Amino acid sequence: MDGNTTIKYLQSYLKQKDFVPGREREYFLKLVEEVGEVARAMFHGNTRQPGEPIKGTLDEELWDVMYFTLCLANLYGIDMEEAIREKEELNNQRWHDQYPFETGR
Repeated sequence: MDGNTTIKYLQSYLKQKDFVPGREREYFLKLVEEVGEVARAMFHGNTRQPGEPIKGTLDEELWDVMYFTLCLANLYGIDMEEAIREKEELNNQRWHDQYPFETGR
């Protein structure tokens, strides 16, 4: 990886790797399961230092949450980069954020 992984790339990658229309419920249940695993990793302090294996760590579980979130977005035809931009515009209007979201960064 070049250090510039985008949401668009991740969605495209996951659509090729793991796209099963009609399995929305199963993907959602996996997402919920992974959120529970994030909680467990946080509770047990399972973070890792650079160079340590990812297995069983908060790092691994957070990726799993992102994975199933993006898989669900793919199943529903949601462009998450666009959704992020639109939602941040709403948030910035509502909360008058001093750090506005910048499109195209």
